[in-house]
Amino acid sequence: MRSMLSVSIIIPTLNEERTLPRALRLLQRLCPEPIEIIVADGGSTDRTVQLIDAIRPCFRSLRVVRCRQAGRACQMNAGAAKASGDILCFLHADTALPDDALAVMQRTLADARTSAGGFISLMRGPSSTRWVTSLHNYLKTYYAPLLFRPHLFLFRGARLLFGDQVIFCRREQFMSVGGYTDTMPIMEEADLLLKLIRFGRVRQVNRVVESSDRRVAKWGFWKANGIFLVIGFLWGVGYPPDKLKRWFEDIR
Repeated sequence: MRSMLSVSIIIPTLNEERTLPRALRLLQRLCPEPIEIIVADGGSTDRTVQLIDAIRPCFRSLRVVRCRQAGRACQMNAGAAKASGDILCFLHADTALPDDALAVMQRTLADARTSAGGFISLMRGPSSTRWVTSLHNYLKTYYAPLLFRPHLFLFRGARLLFGDQVIFCRREQFMSVGGYTDTMPIMEEADLLLKLIRFGRVRQVNRVVESSDRRVAKWGFWKANGIFLVIGFLWGVGYPPDKLKRWFEDIR
């Protein structure tokens, strides 16, 4: 009987002391367990790293990779370089997985025709669920590649996934395409998936992860969704990602 693919979870962090402890506690519920959890820290100046040290004894394998510079793409690459699992799962510190998430990833990538996948992201806050924003993010997974990469969408199974949808792929294929593009400060997930499409389709699995609504809560519904739309459109027509990043400030 073929053994199941092992999973490494990689979490990029920068000053996530308020969200990371809960994320790590929720990871203790996973069944099956990941082979390791790697926190790729971009130079946090708060208590992020200290909190990891405090909770480390509760995990089979939890470690920190200290990155030379902040930037989600280069941090995730640094974590992936230290990973040993067959599958790489890139998880944001403010996103919660269902307890059988790893089994979902294993089943999805057991199909050799699939190169990568992600979940349906439900955006929630302490007292509200962002239903409209969550629905739009789900639909954007399909209509964005149809508009901007129609040949890949129709004939290769391309989908446009974002970080809060918890992207996962095979480590070997991730490495063979060079991983994330270090110099991309935004839309690095879309860029990665376009590189991975050579190995097979990208799937959005029919399961939900819960993501923080902190960006929408700070910006407001109309501003946040307007920025999401504009950034996606301009990226699709080739606008430089470093200029797009100016509109997408970090929220902590």
